[in-house]
Amino acid sequence: DSYLFSIIMASYAVLFSRTVAAEVRKQIAGQYGATVTFSFCSPLDFSLQIPLTEAIEPVDFEEYLITHPPLIESGPLRDLIEFPPDDIEVLYTPRECRTLGQAVPEEGENDSHVRDCTRSYTEDWAIVNRNPFLLIHGVLMHGFKYGKCVNIFDLKNSQPDALLPHLLDRVPNEEIDHHNEDQRKSNRHRELFALHPALDEDEPIERHCVPDVPKEHFGQRLLVKCLSLKFEIEIEPIFASLALYDIKEKKRISENFYFDLNSEQTKAMLRPHIPSAAISTLARSAVFSITYPSQDVFLVIKLEKVLQQGDIGECAEPYMVFKESDAAKNKEKLEKLRSQSEQFCQRLGRYRMPFAWTAIHLMNIVNSAGSLERDTELETGLSGSWSERRNSSIVGRRSLERTTSGDESCSLTSFRPATLTVTNFFKQEGDRLSDEDLYKFLADMRRPSSVLRRLRPITGRLKIDISPAPENPHYCLTPDLLQVKPYPDSRVRPTKEILEFPARDIYVPNTTYRNLLYVNPQSLNFANRQGSARNITVKVQFMNGEDPSNAMPVIFGKSSCAEYSKEAYTAVVYHNRSPDFLDEVKIKLPASLTDHHHILFTFYHVSCQQKQNTPLETPVGYTWIPMLQNGRLRTGHFCLPVSLEKPPQSYSVLSPDVIHSCICVGVFNVEVVAASTIHTQDQFLDKFFALVHALDEHMFPVRIGDMRIMENNLEAELKSSIAALNSSQLEPVVRFLHLLLDKLVLLMVRPPVIAGQIVNLGQASFEVMASIVNRLHKYLDTSQDMHGRNSLLSSYIHYVFRLPNMDPNSPSPGGLGCSVHYATMARSAVRPASLNLNRSRSLSNSNPDISGTPTSPDDEVRSIIGSKVAQWTLCQRTVSYPIVELRYTDLYAVYLNASLMVPSCSQLFHEELALQWVVSSGSVREGALQQAWFFFELMVKSIIHHLYFTDRLQSPRKNRFPERFMDDITALVSTIAGDIVSRFQKDLELVERLNTSLAFFLNDLLSVMDRGFVFSLIKTYWKQVSTKLYALQNPTLESLRLDFLRIVCSHEHYVTLNLPFSLLTPPASPSPSVSSATSGFSTHVQDQKIANMFELSVPFREQHYLAGLVLTELAVILDPEADGSVPWCKVISVVHNMLSSHDSDPRYADPEVKARVALLYLPLIGIVMETLPQLHDFTESHNQWGRPGGPGTEEQEAEGNSMISQTVAMAIAGTSVKAIFLCTYFLFSKNLKSESSRSLLICLLWVLKNADEMVLQKWFTDLSVSQLNRLLDLLYLCVSCFEYKGKKAFERMNSLTFKKSKDMKAKLEEAILGSIGARQEMVRRKRSPSGSAFGSQENLRWRKDMTHWRQTSEKMDKTRAELEHEAIIDGNLATEANLIILDTLEIIVQTVSVTESKESILGGVLKVLLHSMACNQSALYLQHCFATQRALVSKFPELLFEEETEQCADLCLRLLRNCSSSISTIRAHASASLYLLMRQNFEIGNNFARVKMQVTMSLSSLVGTSQNFNEEFLRRSLKTILTYAEEDLELRETTFPDQVQDLVFNLHMILSDTVKMKEHQEDPEMLIDLMYRIAKGYQTSPDLRLTWLQNMAGKHSERNNHAEAAQCLVHSAALVAEYLSMLEDRKYLPVGCVTFQNISSNVLEESAVSDDVVSPDEEGICSGKYFTEAGLVGLLEQAAASFSMAGMYEAVNEVYKVLIPIHEASRDAKKLATIHGKLQEAFGKINGKRMFGTYFRVGFYGSKFGDLDEQEFVYKEPAITKLAEISHRLESFYGERFGEEQVEVIKDSNPVDKCKLDPNKAFIQITYVEPYFDTYEMKDRITYFDKNYNLRRFVYCTPFTLDGRAHGDLHEQFKRKTILTTSHAFPYIKTRINIIHKEEIISMPIEVAIEDMQKKTQELAFATHQDPSDAKMLQMVLQGSVGTTVNQGPLEVAQVFLSEIPSDPKLYRHHNKLRLCFKDFTKRCEDALRKNKSLIGPDQKEYQRELERNYHRLKEALQPLINRKIPQLYKPVLQVNSHRDSFSRMSLRKLDV
Repeated sequence: DSYLFSIIMASYAVLFSRTVAAEVRKQIAGQYGATVTFSFCSPLDFSLQIPLTEAIEPVDFEEYLITHPPLIESGPLRDLIEFPPDDIEVLYTPRECRTLGQAVPEEGENDSHVRDCTRSYTEDWAIVNRNPFLLIHGVLMHGFKYGKCVNIFDLKNSQPDALLPHLLDRVPNEEIDHHNEDQRKSNRHRELFALHPALDEDEPIERHCVPDVPKEHFGQRLLVKCLSLKFEIEIEPIFASLALYDIKEKKRISENFYFDLNSEQTKAMLRPHIPSAAISTLARSAVFSITYPSQDVFLVIKLEKVLQQGDIGECAEPYMVFKESDAAKNKEKLEKLRSQSEQFCQRLGRYRMPFAWTAIHLMNIVNSAGSLERDTELETGLSGSWSERRNSSIVGRRSLERTTSGDESCSLTSFRPATLTVTNFFKQEGDRLSDEDLYKFLADMRRPSSVLRRLRPITGRLKIDISPAPENPHYCLTPDLLQVKPYPDSRVRPTKEILEFPARDIYVPNTTYRNLLYVNPQSLNFANRQGSARNITVKVQFMNGEDPSNAMPVIFGKSSCAEYSKEAYTAVVYHNRSPDFLDEVKIKLPASLTDHHHILFTFYHVSCQQKQNTPLETPVGYTWIPMLQNGRLRTGHFCLPVSLEKPPQSYSVLSPDVIHSCICVGVFNVEVVAASTIHTQDQFLDKFFALVHALDEHMFPVRIGDMRIMENNLEAELKSSIAALNSSQLEPVVRFLHLLLDKLVLLMVRPPVIAGQIVNLGQASFEVMASIVNRLHKYLDTSQDMHGRNSLLSSYIHYVFRLPNMDPNSPSPGGLGCSVHYATMARSAVRPASLNLNRSRSLSNSNPDISGTPTSPDDEVRSIIGSKVAQWTLCQRTVSYPIVELRYTDLYAVYLNASLMVPSCSQLFHEELALQWVVSSGSVREGALQQAWFFFELMVKSIIHHLYFTDRLQSPRKNRFPERFMDDITALVSTIAGDIVSRFQKDLELVERLNTSLAFFLNDLLSVMDRGFVFSLIKTYWKQVSTKLYALQNPTLESLRLDFLRIVCSHEHYVTLNLPFSLLTPPASPSPSVSSATSGFSTHVQDQKIANMFELSVPFREQHYLAGLVLTELAVILDPEADGSVPWCKVISVVHNMLSSHDSDPRYADPEVKARVALLYLPLIGIVMETLPQLHDFTESHNQWGRPGGPGTEEQEAEGNSMISQTVAMAIAGTSVKAIFLCTYFLFSKNLKSESSRSLLICLLWVLKNADEMVLQKWFTDLSVSQLNRLLDLLYLCVSCFEYKGKKAFERMNSLTFKKSKDMKAKLEEAILGSIGARQEMVRRKRSPSGSAFGSQENLRWRKDMTHWRQTSEKMDKTRAELEHEAIIDGNLATEANLIILDTLEIIVQTVSVTESKESILGGVLKVLLHSMACNQSALYLQHCFATQRALVSKFPELLFEEETEQCADLCLRLLRNCSSSISTIRAHASASLYLLMRQNFEIGNNFARVKMQVTMSLSSLVGTSQNFNEEFLRRSLKTILTYAEEDLELRETTFPDQVQDLVFNLHMILSDTVKMKEHQEDPEMLIDLMYRIAKGYQTSPDLRLTWLQNMAGKHSERNNHAEAAQCLVHSAALVAEYLSMLEDRKYLPVGCVTFQNISSNVLEESAVSDDVVSPDEEGICSGKYFTEAGLVGLLEQAAASFSMAGMYEAVNEVYKVLIPIHEASRDAKKLATIHGKLQEAFGKINGKRMFGTYFRVGFYGSKFGDLDEQEFVYKEPAITKLAEISHRLESFYGERFGEEQVEVIKDSNPVDKCKLDPNKAFIQITYVEPYFDTYEMKDRITYFDKNYNLRRFVYCTPFTLDGRAHGDLHEQFKRKTILTTSHAFPYIKTRINIIHKEEIISMPIEVAIEDMQKKTQELAFATHQDPSDAKMLQMVLQGSVGTTVNQGPLEVAQVFLSEIPSDPKLYRHHNKLRLCFKDFTKRCEDALRKNKSLIGPDQKEYQRELERNYHRLKEALQPLINRKIPQLYKPVLQVNSHRDSFSRMSLRKLDV
């Protein structure tokens, strides 16, 4: 035995080595031939190890709870043990009513169907509430603190940061560790997952979302307000109606809205006919609902007026003829018309006639309004496009303002309100009034060439407002005239809701009572009858008998009349014997109809002319429609005969066809439409309801249709009517869905008693239920939730379904309209089945409210009890009680006992349902499977109601349900699991639904049934699926099993279900294990077994059943040997989401409780360790940035989902791990995506954070070196994975612009150190006492739609606040994750510090620590990290200085970087660490020199690469280090303090160079100047100079200064070439910078000729990647690219001249081909249009500028920069810096006298300058490029006069030319260059005149010879030359300078030169005139003549002046000794240098 035990122990030691678990299993199996493990009872207790792939027997949960009573009395731990008592509650909540009063039928004798419907629409909702814990998150945020800048230059006098207390004391290491741990554990985040966004993959925790409450359906709602209606004349009242028409469906889609806008005065004309108007008829605004908006919807407005003599055309004529403007002129005619109208109103005021109509194309309005401003008026008329005139601006903006709904053009919810003015109406045509005609008109209206355009319109103005209806408009009336909430005041004019007649069916169950009837008379044909009926009106009445007094006041009034009336008249078409009608009569139907209700139509002839003895109306016919036919409401189209005489007696029960006195058959067409929630209007439903009610009322025979059904054939009829429900239309089925399902449930539960027999209808009901549910699912697939549940059905179950007879508020014991004729034994209805009794209204058992025949109480009770007991016997399948004749008292006792023993022994719905389902087969079973969720949820709700009403919700679970029900459930689960397994390949969609439904069902059962039993059901499923799964290896099946698990494990009390409160105990053990209150693990046995808690052993899987299943699943799927097709991300997200829900659950907030929960997941650590090779490599993006030697290394961004690279892997590994091990790591081909890896790692961290530390430490002790190293590698990966990304990164993700930056890391650092700190204020607010940081964010992890983290697909546009919020959360996650890693590292260090193998492990620990310092971290973490690092170095100093020397270099860089942090605490800790590092190094006696070197190198690297690096903070840290050295008493006598001081001063010098750079961060020119200066300072250290040149290139590229960037790269290449040529002499390489002269003359400054040049052979010099041939090539290629972007293609050629020989030498044809391709491209672009820079001279004056004072520069600005632009830029930039009033721009370009300037201000002088070339230079500078490249001289001119003014008269106007020379040629490596030389040339007035005339002459010549000719340009120049009367025109110049010969002989030559200029000028004018003549058209002849006249005038005036020669110049005697060049002789030159 002991031998066997040792082998097993050995095998367990292997188990967690790096080989994967699967191999271990094989090894152990190989040794024994069987798989062995041990259990936990005693060291020698063995049981067979069950493989992970096999199902395991679950613990008997209820039994376990009884045998292991918890030892804790109360508290959070105790709550883990049992479900809470109020876990489930049944609520009855009143339904919300929209209207002020409930819509119910009028009081009276209503039949049972009406009562049922009414109850169905008014009863409370029956809701089962599972009390979920609202997981409210307050996330405590650690702030990122920030320090304020102060400039400190003097190190000695500066202030250090606070010194860390006791840093220099010698304290025992244990004490340090304890102190560090206490600090680390305080103020931590409790919830790790609150900081981690949920995954996209799956729901965080699966819960059914609560379905929507059933409510009345509305489409998109539109509010139409009618504002005014005016015609040209106002002589009579006009009445209007509005309705919506859909011309595609050819259907009116709303009822009519009647309104009138008549003035009170006009209304008074009708006073005799209209009593006072009800407020409800005065509405002028209406809310229309449109369910199917489309392009085919029109708003049609019809107008009527009072009937008068004459046809419509005659009556409309005045409206067309008269104009409002001519009212005065036509006064008499109008008076006459008005008086006629008054007569007609008095006589015929009751009748109307059609008048006019118009229509509005609704979508045009909606779409236009989308782009119009509020209240823009749209005019609708015949002008322009017919539909509306609108501002032209609309169309352009439309395209920008597309709405985002699916059918963009048809959304009515989001357009801007619009006010329309309809200006044109069409008169009605008497013979074209039908709807058919209307549809033709409307269709025509959409065509451009509308026929309607040609009609003569009636002009008027109807103003209406159209807008989307508000959510809850005030003062609204429903179509039934009920007031909608809110309705503050009944006296206010209401808005009416208009009933919709949807274009297509709408599937929504009825929820309110409505019973309306619409009667639409359509046409009448009296053409063939004798008599004089011409002006025909139809009177419509709704009668409840035949007497005229039986007319009911149920007809709704139209406008300005009574609310209801007894009759309605149709409009009259004058002299038309076969009129069409437009009217709609709306009737409020009585709830209960009888055979006597009918609609009576009476036809009248109205005489319009007033004749003697002629009555006003003459009846000419009668017809009617009986309302009921065979008990069903009659609706539809009717074509009725019309009787001449009054109808006969009792006509109402007959059809009008029976009348013999008809004039003819079918002359009157009428349509009747019902909008009713009482009448189903479906024959099959009607029959079913009628039969059920017949059972209710027990009234036989029943008349249905034309059948009479007797009681004896009722059963067959009932069954056939149930089956026939399948034939009914879907729309009525949905409308009456609630009632229908209620009735079917009732029939299943209470089989009716027919003719004394109980009839079982369970099967029939179940079948039809399944088929109805499937029809709904099939046809209404749009209304399904994510689990495929139809929303109508799920809301039925959630709100409506209840067990019959269990409703506490039910008005009758039936609750669902059940009555005594059902064999029922639910406890509340104690009813004999055989008695014909009415309904009882009592709920009491002892006092049934019985009326009926029994004679004595004895008889009654006996009959009741007899039937009860009899039924009860029927109900019991197993026990039968004999019934004997008993005395009355005995009987009563038996009854009481029976009712107590079996409180409800009717067939319980869930039992009946389960039974029917199990026994079903064929299509019925298939139907039930298709919608299994429905039946499962019904069953669960039924179970809960049953338990609730029998008070068993708290009783023990073992005996809540009869065994047969349990058997049925088992059978059901087993067969359904079988279906899933057998059908998943054929019918996946069904199987997925089925799988989900089953999982939810079992989840629900866990709350109500024996949990051990439910576990066994889960095992049944598991086993069936697993068997198939491992046979097929199918990922689909695996995915199904995962979904199942995920849902089952989403149980509210999942943790309790895992029995977490005791350590693993063998399930059979009679005594409980260590009490659940203790968390220590003290006993010897447990120490031995600690490892078993960390793996999936049999006892673990038995006791923690569900957790075992989940972890098993994870282990199996992630096993590297498993088939790689299984969805890893899915299983990971399941685990992630479960842990996340535990984490945020307030029940587990207590740390002790959380440790218990973490116990369930300990095996996760081992699983993740085995998975390490497959994890995504997050370290890739960490290119160990900022390492000495390569400060310029570019970032490599992580490339997607790549593997861990070999080199990084080597770096990750602990030092002692052999390289070979790591290589095998990454040979796997399957890898996890980054999101999945991140989720898995956060789960790991959660377990490490919450598990008991003692347990972890004991386990670490058992692990081998390689396993511990693997754990460290895992932690290393975690550090990278949870690095803080920074706010910038979130913004980038948000805008999806991932611009690659040169130095991403620096940006990230900026994000954490800079901007976050700046938000210190915000963070402080967040931490204020008001609670947690985010105002306790409700984080409902149970439901996706409630979680704070939305998925990435929605991450597009977040607000700034959201982004900041995310960044803060990310920062807090980074902190917490790293602190967990730090905790774990400390545990590892404690574990291994006593072992022999500590070196290899400690190296790994240090590596993880350093890596975490390299990442962006918060201040909080870094303090703890540095504390741990100091402790580590002090415990094991040799580790750093002897073994891990490279890590020493790393550590220096990390510490120095943190010494420059803006946060004082970080600086304090970093400087302390750095000081101790030096001190420990010095004490070991090792090379302190090495640390010095490392620190110096690190500093220059830091300064160069980090944009956000702050020298002043670093300076503080240096001072702190100095202070430590001064205060360190122990080492005071050694050389150490001096060495520290030297080092610190040296670092300080390097720093000072960068100070200014920081100051001028915002001033691009100054920044580049400083970078330039620093680069110059590094002239002797090529690596650093190269870095700075590249930094400059980067800066220039950012600002699009490509030419300058190219120059920086050329300089870099030249520098590299210099050093390469020193190293080796290769012919094809450039000789040094000389080679680059052609590219730029500035390059020579890179030559390495000074004495202090370092040899490139020395170590660490020229070591960067650029000092190679490849590096040189790279720089040159970049330079060429930049030149190309700058448009300097000639320079590209020069660069390639240097490159080509290198590629030729390496015979690289491919590269050469590319280069020549690029050259071809460059040369091809040379002749295109290019623009290079614009240049300005800028001078700075004033002490405010510091170094810049009195400096002058030439600035190069982008092409076509105006003077105003640069002036504005500089002025606002320096204005911001010094204050706007302190900065002044000098407006002239005169020399500046500094003495005259205000010393307190800053002055800037800006002058536009142009490149200046001497004449000889122009020979070489031919092209545009030549004239813009290598520029060093610039010129500008300043006009002046001798008396100080800038401008004067011609003879006193001088000009100064200033020529500037710069120190370098443009373009250079910076955009501004100092001016080093200045030269001035002054021109005299006559010289100025000569220059002007030469310029004018040149312009003329150019305009004349331009090709192609430009007449406009030519005329402009001519006008300025000859047509001028302007001052200082040519003539005036000649008169001033040529009228007299100058007295000074020195000016003779100038005089002569000017004379010749004028000669040339007149010649050019003549040419130009000639040219112009050839160009002009006839229209400009006169203009040409004018020009010629002006020219001749000018020529005449100039003639004498031009011809006068100076005789002295032509004397041949005169010797000419002087220089020929008059300029050099005469000009006054002034040079200043």
